[in-house]
Amino acid sequence: MFIRLNKRGQSTLEYAIVIAVIVAGLIAMQVYFKRGIQGKLKQSADDIGSQFSPSSSNITVNTSSNVSSSENVGGGSLTGNTLPSTNTTSNQNQTRNENVTTDVANTEWMPPAQ
Repeated sequence: MFIRLNKRGQSTLEYAIVIAVIVAGLIAMQVYFKRGIQGKLKQSADDIGSQFSPSSSNITVNTSSNVSSSENVGGGSLTGNTLPSTNTTSNQNQTRNENVTTDVANTEWMPPAQ
């Protein structure tokens, strides 16, 4: 009778150790889960766009892009005829400057705190 009781206790102890190891692993991984969720939340907020208070904001946006491309196509021959060569060059410049200032604090209504 003591042998059977001892095996049951050993089995219960093994299950308790396995559960404790799993719980310890989940607690150790908790930081990584939180970082992943915070990263997804930040990415979603960044996808929405710039967040600012409508009552008082100063926004300055400067965007500049320059694109240059060049393409050279050399002539060849097609059954004894020489094809002409082509040279194409294009330059594109785009600049956008925007400065927005809002100050409507007197017209913004906030409900009183309760």
